[in-house]
Amino acid sequence: MTGRAIKTIAVYCGSNTGQGDVYLRAADALGRHLAKSGIGIVYGGTHKGLMGALADAAIAEGGMVHGVITERLRDKGHLHEQLSRHEILPTMKERKHRMMELADAFIALPGGIGTLEEFMEVWTLNQLGEFEKPAGLFSVDGYYEPFMGFIDHMISQAFLPAAHRNSIVLASDPRSLLDGLINFRRIDVPKWM
Repeated sequence: MTGRAIKTIAVYCGSNTGQGDVYLRAADALGRHLAKSGIGIVYGGTHKGLMGALADAAIAEGGMVHGVITERLRDKGHLHEQLSRHEILPTMKERKHRMMELADAFIALPGGIGTLEEFMEVWTLNQLGEFEKPAGLFSVDGYYEPFMGFIDHMISQAFLPAAHRNSIVLASDPRSLLDGLINFRRIDVPKWM
């Protein structure tokens, strides 16, 4: 059986770089791997932080990078000028919706509350069956282990069926993450226990 066709992945990640250079190296590696794999990136459209590092790496490998940014962030000078394509939308809500439309799958690199919020919305929509697009966490240097511990707490307290822990891909390198998304099979366990 062949995996799903993924042409474009939405990548959510920090507009800061994080501590040290481990996260920058991971954003660079992911951008390069997706570009070399012929997969386009859609992301928040800025040159800042991990977002800029991801875009720069993919562009350096000849990859397609589509930025979707808000008017407010563009007006603050955050627009990455070297992208293959960019769209400027009025609100964050419209930006998120457009990124979901454009993507065949989703990845969250390390980031802050915005990164987590965007990823959780995608995970929730998949859980509810509103769409079936795989999502994965790039757990650089164990970044998402504490988060998954909280997911385990939800399970132990009967707020989340245990099978739903496996309704996302969790990996610590770009190749395994992409393979997991391509070969992902939807968890068909109802969310209501």
